[in-house]
Amino acid sequence: MTSTTTHSNTARWLLEVTAAAAPADPAAFEEQRQLLRSIAQFDSASRTWWTCIGVLNVRALEILQRLYEAARRFGTEVHVQAVAAPDAWHGPCFTDVGELAALTAGQADQGRRLGELPVL
Repeated sequence: MTSTTTHSNTARWLLEVTAAAAPADPAAFEEQRQLLRSIAQFDSASRTWWTCIGVLNVRALEILQRLYEAARRFGTEVHVQAVAAPDAWHGPCFTDVGELAALTAGQADQGRRLGELPVL
């Protein structure tokens, strides 16, 4: 179940996704940047892309697939973790911790990490 409204007594969760840029020559770094620029924000100080996902839809799957493609192609280090949605978050969010646990268990059963999609 997802929600776009704020309820003060309801837990709201996001998947926080970060990807640390792999050390690369300028041309390879530019390829990483081109691959990730439309799906995540880049912090130049830490050389890390980041985004939050509040609902598993086609856009979320596109984000995850591109991040894992960057990991496969460039060695980009990708992390996905569940975090409490900040009060300022106005987008969709998970409202049931069980949703995330069930999703994690389902992905583990398939032998893939959360968000990791088959490479085509």
